[in-house]
Amino acid sequence: MTRIGLLSDTHGYLHPRVFEFFSDCDEVWHAGDIGNIETADRLASFKPLRAVYGNIDGGKLRRMFNETALFQIEQVKTAIIHIGGYPGRYSPKAKEIIAVYEPSLFITGHSHILKVMPDNKNNLLHINPGAAGKSGFHKFITFVRFTIDGSTINNLEVFESKRG
Repeated sequence: MTRIGLLSDTHGYLHPRVFEFFSDCDEVWHAGDIGNIETADRLASFKPLRAVYGNIDGGKLRRMFNETALFQIEQVKTAIIHIGGYPGRYSPKAKEIIAVYEPSLFITGHSHILKVMPDNKNNLLHINPGAAGKSGFHKFITFVRFTIDGSTINNLEVFESKRG
């Protein structure tokens, strides 16, 4: 069993509770718009970090991370991209990734809207953890944790805090 902490759109801010909420996680995944190197370094020094860059991330972060991350954890093929849309409204790049890689877990960021949705057409689970930072239109800071056990994704929990 692998425990995952997932966040997106930090925009250079890490909520004080992120480290407590992710304390039992084996890895932290970031779905883009990290904001600065310091945020990536703090997360990477806390837990192994897998991340993609987002549209606000500059050259240094784009050299550290790719636009997409494709990997397998246990028996779960995973794809992460910052701007990917969601079931029924995927971006062209997301459609290509799903068609070629056939992930069972597809993770995006960018919208600042927390979504956990099954995509029965593509036989996958879509997760957008919402926005973990202070920048943007969202009223709540959100991030999630879940477990991967073989081919099963379960125990999904959401952290939510009113944006102050």
